[in-house]
Amino acid sequence: MINRRTFSKALGLGTGAAAASLAGLQGLPTASAATQNGTTAPTALTVTPGTHTSFATLKQIKAGLLDIGYAELGPAHGPVVICLHGWPYDIHSFVDVAPLLAAEGYRVIVPYLRGHGTTRFLSSRTFRNAQQSAIALDIIALMDVLKIEKAVLAGFDWGSRTADIIAALRPERVKALVSVSGYLITNLEANKQPLPPKAEYAWWYQYYFSTERGRLAMEDKTKRHDLTRLVWDTVSPTWGFDDATFERTAAAFENPDYADIVIHNYRWRLSLADGERRYDRFEKQLAARPVIAVPAITLDAEHDPFTAPGDGSSYRDRFTGKYDHRTLKGIGHNVPQEAPTAFAQAVIDVDHF
Repeated sequence: MINRRTFSKALGLGTGAAAASLAGLQGLPTASAATQNGTTAPTALTVTPGTHTSFATLKQIKAGLLDIGYAELGPAHGPVVICLHGWPYDIHSFVDVAPLLAAEGYRVIVPYLRGHGTTRFLSSRTFRNAQQSAIALDIIALMDVLKIEKAVLAGFDWGSRTADIIAALRPERVKALVSVSGYLITNLEANKQPLPPKAEYAWWYQYYFSTERGRLAMEDKTKRHDLTRLVWDTVSPTWGFDDATFERTAAAFENPDYADIVIHNYRWRLSLADGERRYDRFEKQLAARPVIAVPAITLDAEHDPFTAPGDGSSYRDRFTGKYDHRTLKGIGHNVPQEAPTAFAQAVIDVDHF
């Protein structure tokens, strides 16, 4: 869809920046991957993780309750992919993925979720709510104001949950879905039940955040920095990222609403904090574990401590459309940043289902 000569235009980079970017890409596609309906999808360019370190420009737009900061790459009229990050991460999780998708002609939108980076609440009076449906409605509002009728949604962690919710409740807005860790829609009643001890151990920070000590740690710049770095180290044990990579993302945690949003998210999931009544009807729908009927690829990472056993079997019945499941060997929790080529290929493939 786009070749080496037009690569710099697609990414919005100057000649020098484009040359540097291309240095990390291992040539143009040479083969196509078969999809489930017998058609073929292009093969993504191969990129070494960490090739790209920043987005050329960031944009801001008012949407719903927020002034949302986001990166945008690729042709303005290309098919849209919206990439959604998790915690404790930011848009840099997609810093290598976005150029790969732009190189295939996609318009790639990578927003900061509420409480992160340059995204701000429009009103100081708005409750700093991070329940799952509120975050999903942020993305629908962003699509509305950008006049995006339908997009491929791709995410991990909070981003997977957000994409899953939109695909389940507003399927007419979702062309296809890539969801790391599969079906992550939260059922508050089910979430009250204990998990096996090993799984609970991986969630240590969720319980820490339910305490006043945890809240104070998130409000303290140094403790917040060290805590989030510890999470990176433990949930991505094979990812050899450097300090600069972490610091670029950690800058997004300086958002004035960051601590409130993170604490509310994890306390709400444990039914220790209330949501807002305006979202009750959505949460009632989500509590019923709605199926996802849009084309979907789910990704599990071998070294992600949150990957459920069973190679996706525990959530397979929640996906009723065209579907594929892939396990990424040697990869941890931050899938798009650790395995950008595999993540981009999943997006391309699911778009051709």
